This record gives sequence, C-alpha cells and structure tokens, in this order.
Amino acid sequence: MINRRKVRETVLQSIYAYLQSGDTVQHIADTVLKEHLGTEKEVRRFGERLFFRTLENQTQFDEIITQHIQNWEISRLAMIDRIVLKIALCEFLYFEDIPTKVSINEAIELAKKYSTAKSGRFVNGILDASLEDLKQEGLVKKSGRGLIDRSTHQ
Repeated sequence: MINRRKVRETVLQSIYAYLQSGDTVQHIADTVLKEHLGTEKEVRRFGERLFFRTLENQTQFDEIITQHIQNWEISRLAMIDRIVLKIALCEFLYFEDIPTKVSINEAIELAKKYSTAKSGRFVNGILDASLEDLKQEGLVKKSGRGLIDRSTHQ
C-alpha cells in the first residue's frame, strides 16, 4: 500500500524547488523527486505522474484558481497555497481513480502543514468552488468503486 500523502508532500516540495531554483524540471525530477520517492515502482509512477502533470497544466490550473479568488491577484497568493491547489486540481482532472473528496482532504492537510493557519480553509473554499464548476463543465471524470459522486447538489 503506497502512502500517497508522503508522495504528495514530495511532489509539493519538488514543485516548490523547481519554482524557486531555476533548475530544469528534469533535474528536479532526477534529484529531489527520485531521492524522496524511493524505489517502489507504484510510488514512483504516481509521484512522477503527479509532478509532471501538475507542471504541464499550470496555466490551466492558474485560470481555474483565478476564477475563484475574488478581488485578489493570483500572483499574491502564497506560493505553497498555489502549488497545493494545482496538485489537487490535477488530481480532479487527470487522476480518475482518486475521489475528489480525498484530493480535497489531502490538499487541506498539506496546506495546514506547510503554509499558514488560514490556508486549510482557503484551499478548501477554492477547491469546493472549482470542483462545482468543473463538474458542471463535465471535466471531472471519475471511475471505479466509490468514485461516482452521488451528492445532493447535482
């Protein structure tokens, strides 16, 4: 059983290192990411996929986040909060096997651990609003046991 929270923490740290260092994506993947993910194939595959997909789709994620932050510029958000939001949005859109509730809960925990006291609530609000819009646009496709959302606000 892989510990996906640890993988998410490593992806967060790797994206942060990439944005702060000016190193190439591949260099960060070969050093920070691989160093912390270990040798287990499944763990590594999940971590690398989450890392590369999140970075590949940053523009899309920035647009989604921007739609949900009233009277605020995305560039003024705490970098950790932005990265956490992007990782969760990546899971919403590109990881069919991860329930959206899990992505939201994990994002809240990461924000609380690595960012400010108010970050958990902020991340939760942005992700809830984003998820509603993405569902209405038909962009969230989840499959597998327990992944079909049967919520009351459809």
